[in-house]
Amino acid sequence: MHRAHAPLLMAVLALAACSKAPAPVDANTLVVRIGSVAPLTGPQAHLGKDNENGARLAIADANAQNIMLGGKKVRFELVGEDDAADPKTGTIVAQKLVDAKVNGVVGHLNSGTTIPASKIYADAGIVQISPSATNPKYTHQGFKTAFRVMANDEQQGKVLGEFATRRLKAHTIAIIDDATAYGQGLADEFAKAVATAGAQVVAREHTDDHSTDFSAILTRIKSRNPDLIFYGGMDAQSGPMVKQVRVLKMTTAFLTGDGGCSQEFSQLAGEAAEGAYCSLPGIPLEKMPKGTDFKKRFNAQYGEIQDYAPYSYDAVGVMIAAMKAADSADPAKYLPALAGIAYPGVTATIQFDGHGDLKGGLVTLYQWKSGSKVPQE
Repeated sequence: MHRAHAPLLMAVLALAACSKAPAPVDANTLVVRIGSVAPLTGPQAHLGKDNENGARLAIADANAQNIMLGGKKVRFELVGEDDAADPKTGTIVAQKLVDAKVNGVVGHLNSGTTIPASKIYADAGIVQISPSATNPKYTHQGFKTAFRVMANDEQQGKVLGEFATRRLKAHTIAIIDDATAYGQGLADEFAKAVATAGAQVVAREHTDDHSTDFSAILTRIKSRNPDLIFYGGMDAQSGPMVKQVRVLKMTTAFLTGDGGCSQEFSQLAGEAAEGAYCSLPGIPLEKMPKGTDFKKRFNAQYGEIQDYAPYSYDAVGVMIAAMKAADSADPAKYLPALAGIAYPGVTATIQFDGHGDLKGGLVTLYQWKSGSKVPQE
């Protein structure tokens, strides 16, 4: 490099560095930071990015509205964090967001991370809205800061049990779960429902949320010849599992919950997905109040929806609506507004009961046909 050119080059580099810096915030702008936590690495990363992208779209839409709070124009920012679907990491990330003094948190994705993190947020007085954690314990710990925007596992497990016994006419049932707060919790609720309906659980097996070889478990189950296998867990396991069910030439029906009701399940299972059943809290996206418009806009920016993006979008939306109602982004001030809100979201009109659960949470059953899930009831 010629020495005479060095000052000029340094000036150009300095200018380039300045051009990448975030826009300065003037005295009349209030920056409101909302945390988003989900597994962004590991086997559930596709679901985590789906959640985060739903939240990002909501943040962009809110910023386009030129919202004012306390006489100041607001700029919303999303603070995305990765908990890798691990409870210990979830608490570390939760404390990080508390230390950063975020104005609220959308997350976590999994019940196993949401539940331990909820105490940290509650102790700090920070509002937490999960778009996808369904274990009832989350909202039944007495924390005023904990909310969710979809049906819980008590509701989902009951519907799954009734579907298995009444619609699919299953009399003997094998149950497998991944031993997580979500998977085992949903399996327990399902087991209660089928027992109430008079069906017999002929096998109860456990795996984990990292396994992909289920041959030993399925061989034991095959000897019991059940009418139906139910799996409580995520798509990273249920996809390979149903494929192995068919390799063993078992013709039994296969049913799973929302964790396995994603496009990833179909891709992992391949042809074995054909005819399998799953459930999702809420009604089909096309029948949601604003579902068609959301799908079109989300697909254009982020691609196909996996599972929970509309709920993540609504979790951000209802939080911001409460801030507007309270004219404040301070959780202590907008929390009462959130508890009593009626928010017209994409997925439903969102209202919360005294626990922070969604009022009137619905569940829809689907069957996989030619790579797509088709609503059943």
